[in-house]
Amino acid sequence: MIDAPEKFIDRHDAGRQLAVAVEAAVAGEDVVILALPRGGVPVAYEVSSHLGAPLDVLLVRKLGVPWQQELGFGAIATGGVVVLNDDHVKALGLGEDMVRDIVEREHGELEQRERLYRQGSEPLDIAGKTVVVVDDGIATGYTVRAALKSLEQRGVKRRIVASPVAAAGTVQALEEVADQVITLKTSVAFGAVGRWYDDFAPVFDLEVKELLGTVTQQESRA
Repeated sequence: MIDAPEKFIDRHDAGRQLAVAVEAAVAGEDVVILALPRGGVPVAYEVSSHLGAPLDVLLVRKLGVPWQQELGFGAIATGGVVVLNDDHVKALGLGEDMVRDIVEREHGELEQRERLYRQGSEPLDIAGKTVVVVDDGIATGYTVRAALKSLEQRGVKRRIVASPVAAAGTVQALEEVADQVITLKTSVAFGAVGRWYDDFAPVFDLEVKELLGTVTQQESRA
């Protein structure tokens, strides 16, 4: 366990380092890399490139408290998946109507981004494959849990979570629902994900589309 903030240069640097650990864990398996947009895409791109594995996105949205968006109480994912922290919902005094309105609003945003990133293409067929879900950092783990839950109905062989850095307690919790969790740095004093990067500039939709397009072109030439 590492509590000192030994930082990655940026998401691509983190992805290249993470790729080595993922490669060792999935050697000989039929692998698909699924990125959690937007921050997870540059990381996943490097993992995908290193492994020569297909890359796709798995759309998830954090459910943020209206008066403090960075404070999450759950997440949603493609396929109508909703994961809530009931203790947080109760402690924050979020009524059923408010929760429902937030979920509906975020579903609308999720569907919009799905159309934007996919440009009419269908999700990759991941049935029977080892799926590696990649993000740039995991704090509470809500979005990752939603992602894992959405994979339950898609017939995957193994569900692996991979992230350059994660909160130690969250890793322990995710190990109960994923087949394997791969991280390079964990901390009990995690703080914000951006703390672990020298460059944690926002990832915009255009970059996501460009990285996904680059992988598609590489696969078509292979």
